[in-house]
Amino acid sequence: MDAGQEKALEKLGAFEISSLMLKLAKKNNHKFLNAGKGNPNWINTKARLAFARLTEFGIDESQRTINRRDLAGFVEKKGITERLKDFLDPQTHENDQFILDILDYVSQKLNLDLDDFVAELTNGIMGNTYPTPNRILKNTEVILNKYLESTLYNGVQLADSTKLLATEGGTAAIVYLFHSLAENHLIKPGDKIAINTPIFTPYLQIPKLNDYELVEVKLQADPNNDWKVNPDELDKLKDPSIKALFIVNPTNPASRAFDDDVLDKIREVVTENPNLMIITDDVYGTFVDGFQTVYSVAPENTLLIYSFSKLYGATGWRLGLLAMNENNIFDRLIHELPTDEQAAINDRYRLVETDPDKLPFIERIAADSRSIGLYHTSGLSTPQQMMEVLFALTHLVYANGSTDAYIDECRYVVNRRYTDLVKGLGIEADNSRTNAKYYTLIDIYKLAEEKYGKQFRKYFEKSFAQIDFLMKLSEDNGVILMDGVGFGTQPGIIRVSEANLPSKAYGVIAEKINELLEEYYEKYLKTKK
Repeated sequence: MDAGQEKALEKLGAFEISSLMLKLAKKNNHKFLNAGKGNPNWINTKARLAFARLTEFGIDESQRTINRRDLAGFVEKKGITERLKDFLDPQTHENDQFILDILDYVSQKLNLDLDDFVAELTNGIMGNTYPTPNRILKNTEVILNKYLESTLYNGVQLADSTKLLATEGGTAAIVYLFHSLAENHLIKPGDKIAINTPIFTPYLQIPKLNDYELVEVKLQADPNNDWKVNPDELDKLKDPSIKALFIVNPTNPASRAFDDDVLDKIREVVTENPNLMIITDDVYGTFVDGFQTVYSVAPENTLLIYSFSKLYGATGWRLGLLAMNENNIFDRLIHELPTDEQAAINDRYRLVETDPDKLPFIERIAADSRSIGLYHTSGLSTPQQMMEVLFALTHLVYANGSTDAYIDECRYVVNRRYTDLVKGLGIEADNSRTNAKYYTLIDIYKLAEEKYGKQFRKYFEKSFAQIDFLMKLSEDNGVILMDGVGFGTQPGIIRVSEANLPSKAYGVIAEKINELLEEYYEKYLKTKK
């Protein structure tokens, strides 16, 4: 690959480069190992089995009112809990006990009306109606708030003061949010936004689009300190000209959660810059023991994005949440806009609200997601919402304090894969609490120096970009990894996902990386002759 080809490739996004590498591996008929994707190769079975049984129950319920061949009727709420209990048979269907335990939990712990809850669950799974309310269903919001509080807030109680919007995965939440921030004049072309880097590539790409034209201020993690954010970097946020902070925590691609020092610094920052809007994407939070979200540290300044996809193996389901406090900086800033801007914004939402000035920002996001006029059809489909509920309840019903057997198993899987990878590469493992181990960043230039010395590193770094290394790794060895530069790292960094391959593959990946480095070293030795 010549320098021109390398530069052309480097302009592509990290995921587009990964797709090209996959094509190269397939072209050469490799049994390829694609460790570039973040989708897990495990699933949660308990929630899925419950969904299937409740689908059967929903059909039975529907046939009670109309039953004409393949045409069934509607669900009646009165007495539906007792009919569900009669339908369930834990002796024949072992997982039915989970559904019975759900009924006990939501009644005793959450004080929900059982007939109301079971009717919402059944109608939701049947997909009988548009989501109503169209932001999120009533009982669903209660349950999912308890789940977020249990898994992400580290003992801080915010469930009762948090409003949720269910979205088509975390991806939709990101897209909807950027759009509504702009429509409500909370971000404008030329505004400064801070981003902790390296970071999930859309947070680097979206602000540059002509839709937004934002100015990025990077808060760079330290590659020499296990990619942790130095709290002093956050002093930049005290500048009131910085309107927003976008973070992924634990980080993608570095898999590092913010430690207590960083969280303390954020508390300090919002005291000095009280108008700072913080958006935190916490999809990997459950992979860190004792994780604490920024939302629980600065709830009025922070909007939280979460997805069930990684923990529960549900990337294809597209299950996301957007959460914000009832008292929040977003609503206040809208009401502090100049009068003419407020009037223009109110005209936008007058189609769906007689007093748009009182429409909360989270409702504006829902309305914007359907171009205002289709607000009445907004909201995540009800079967998807019920899948979120069932995933959440596998945790809420059976978690013992901070211990969840399923989450522990997920952590065990990624830890084993991480250990095999770093051991095979001969690099020191980072077993600190804040390392989620979902991804690993490898500095191939540093690795080259450790294996073959400084002079080889100089030759390797000068002669070959990491793109060349990655392309050759896929073309010759069938191993697909991600280019770290697309996430905002320095050259030479590649990302390995510990999520989507059998555990035995990670030792093989290390072996293939070592073999390719040896090939480059042999080329170097020939130049010395």
